[in-house]
Amino acid sequence: MEHAVHEPNASNADLEEIMKNRDTRWYRGYLGKLNLICLLCIITSMNNGYDGSMMNGLQSLNTWKDYFGTPTGSTLGIFNAIQSIGGIAGLPFAPFLNDRFGRRWTMFIGAAIQCVGVALQTGAQSVGMFIGCRFLIGFGLAFSCLAAPTLLTELAFPTHRGPITSLYNSTWYLGSIIAAWTTYGTFRIPNTWGWRIPSLLQGLPSIVQLALLFFIPESPRWLVDHGKDEQAIRVLTKYHCGGNTEDPLIAFEYNEIREALRLEKAANKSSTYLSLFRGRGNLKRMRVIIAIAFFSQWSGNGIVSYYLNLALDGIGIRSSGQQLIINGVLQVYNLATAYLGALLVDKLGRRPLWLISVAGMTASYTLWTICNGIYAKSATNLDADGNPIGANLAAGHGVIAAIFLYYASYNLAMSPLLVSYTVEILPFRIRSKGLMVMQMSVNASLVFNQYVNPIALGKLGWKLYIVYTCWLAFEFVYLYFTVIETKGKNGPLPLEEIAALFDGTEAKDEVQAATHNQAIVQPDHGLGSDYDEKAMQSKDIPVHQEHQELQTAPALSRDY
Repeated sequence: MEHAVHEPNASNADLEEIMKNRDTRWYRGYLGKLNLICLLCIITSMNNGYDGSMMNGLQSLNTWKDYFGTPTGSTLGIFNAIQSIGGIAGLPFAPFLNDRFGRRWTMFIGAAIQCVGVALQTGAQSVGMFIGCRFLIGFGLAFSCLAAPTLLTELAFPTHRGPITSLYNSTWYLGSIIAAWTTYGTFRIPNTWGWRIPSLLQGLPSIVQLALLFFIPESPRWLVDHGKDEQAIRVLTKYHCGGNTEDPLIAFEYNEIREALRLEKAANKSSTYLSLFRGRGNLKRMRVIIAIAFFSQWSGNGIVSYYLNLALDGIGIRSSGQQLIINGVLQVYNLATAYLGALLVDKLGRRPLWLISVAGMTASYTLWTICNGIYAKSATNLDADGNPIGANLAAGHGVIAAIFLYYASYNLAMSPLLVSYTVEILPFRIRSKGLMVMQMSVNASLVFNQYVNPIALGKLGWKLYIVYTCWLAFEFVYLYFTVIETKGKNGPLPLEEIAALFDGTEAKDEVQAATHNQAIVQPDHGLGSDYDEKAMQSKDIPVHQEHQELQTAPALSRDY
């Protein structure tokens, strides 16, 4: 079956042999420095989390509601959805910049646009200005959110890639924690600075990136693809091998990157958006990628992420202070459970985490729906202030417990794997475009969620949760039949081999043979007899052009 565990192979065995007796602890020496560099990519995810939690908090601030006329229904939906709309507008341009100018420049451009948007948002004088600034923030975030995980995946140390790329999306909650407690700390400020301070702090991650981005290396895969082999080898030598030029890991990674790029290009001379849907392997990829993008936002989490105050109003918790405290505690809890999920990626595997996560969400959402229904039926009598009389408080507390149980399940897979699973199953040639489609799908689902949820909650109340419970059951069935395990039995697989899993044994064998033959040429795991010549003579000939001169380059029958 498609979802069978990947069997050991020659290339993976080579990597195992190279890693034997090597100190690969993430915090030691040059690997510690590499992971600090990766952290600069990871904090991009903070901006997304900060925005969701900030908007949750602002809806509980009287100063914000008074200044903008207490928006409700579709108006409130536009306030939240406009950032995702900005993301949709920016995403079509992001892959071009990412592939043409590199991952760092794309991140830099995105961070700069966000800083401008945050500055204008902080000084917003009207509803229109606030909404326009949020559109600009979303536009810039589109560039950062495409480039950062791509650079992270391509720069991470081979055995650290799974957990550290999974930490990327999980760090969404670090931003949400800062926003939640910032709004709690400012809700007592009696003037507009109560909401302007949280708005201002939204630009902090972007400022840090602008200051430090060009102190970090470019992706070695991007460098090889653009004919900068020497630079790529220097990056691998310094950051993966601690400067040891004799380390066989350099040869292994360089040769695998180079041969995989050559094979990809031989099979597909030009990378277009149609390439994403050309060939059986890519169809397998896209049916999973697009699905998990929508599932990540249509699993009922949008209610709590952007409209927690409305959900808490529905169980009688209407105090601003109480709502802000629950929001703040929930975000800390979410960060812990999301990081736990990220650390389990290489231990349990991707497929088990996906299925356990969705099964847990379905069960907890069922409990949430039942408790909310019981509470609603017991809270029909209201006092003069609109507070329920004789409501079933135990059922209300059950809703809060169900929300926490739900997020424990959600964070096992949806948070850590959404981005990391996407980038690791995409071949280099279509990685930027595939990630763009995923981000576009996320933003489209967010726009729907952010606009429709407040309207649906107003019309259906707790009965909306029944819809999400049924949808979660569908998600489980769909993922059961489509998710392919990408963890090898003996440890992490190289990115190039993961990509080959979707293309069948022929593509997989060609990648393995190309890499393994280099090891046969040089028993000491050197870079191959032609390495020096390739690195020097081809440094101005990108791989995507060089294949045209090599008529004997192996071709694939699939779009690998």
